[in-house]
Formats: sequence, structure tokens, C-alpha cells
Amino acid sequence: MDDFLTINHIAYILVTAGVFLVGLLFGRLAQSFKDRGLIKKHRQDAVKKSRAVIGGQVAEQLAPYLPEFPCNPGDVCFLGKPVDFIGFTGLAENDEIKEVVFIEVKTGQSRLNGHERQLKEAIQKGRVRYVEYCPSL
Repeated sequence: MDDFLTINHIAYILVTAGVFLVGLLFGRLAQSFKDRGLIKKHRQDAVKKSRAVIGGQVAEQLAPYLPEFPCNPGDVCFLGKPVDFIGFTGLAENDEIKEVVFIEVKTGQSRLNGHERQLKEAIQKGRVRYVEYCPSL
């Protein structure tokens, strides 16, 4: 009788282990399919964001030549950060600077980042100055 219980116990353990392994295999297989779907979704999202960034960069470079740009293209200097352009209104037309304009180009859903907001606030509050620096070498 003891041999019978031992054989039943061993059979029960083997069946339980087999069911566990089959469940583990199906779980990994299901996770693999789920991961493939997530990877595809993340790749599509990355491509979409990349296209938006490239489109923004192209628009940024072409902006001075587009309608309704606030300055003559000959009046602007590209900086990139923390602001895209500085415009010197009137410089190209009559060699006289009438106004200095800070220009940030935004396309699509993009918004000002922290430094861009801080720069905008500093300019609006008049915290701007001109410094002539003459290094002594």
C-alpha cells in the first residue's frame, strides 16, 4: 500500500509539474505576442514623433521665408536655443535697427519649454540689457 501511495504522489507531482510547465509556456507565448504588439505600437509612436521633430526643424529653417513671419529674412539671425531667431527690424531695408525681436517658431502641438517661457517673461518684464565686452588679452 505504501508503494501505491508513493506512486500516486509521484504521478501527482509529475502531472502538477507538467501542468505548471505548460502554463508557463502558454504564459510566455501570450506575453511574446503582447510584447510584439507593444513593440509595433512603440515603433509607430517613435516614427510619428520623429516625423514631427523633423517637420518642426524644417519649418524652423524655412520660417523666415514663409508668409506672416514678423521680420524680413535679411533682418534675422538664427540662434536655435533658447530662442530660434533674433530679428533686427529695418536692418536689411535701410541699415537702421528699429526694433529687436525674439522669435520662437512652433509647429503642430508643440509648446514653449521652461527656458523659452523664462526668456519670454524676462523680455516682457524688461529684464534685458546690452553689454559691450572688451577682453584684455
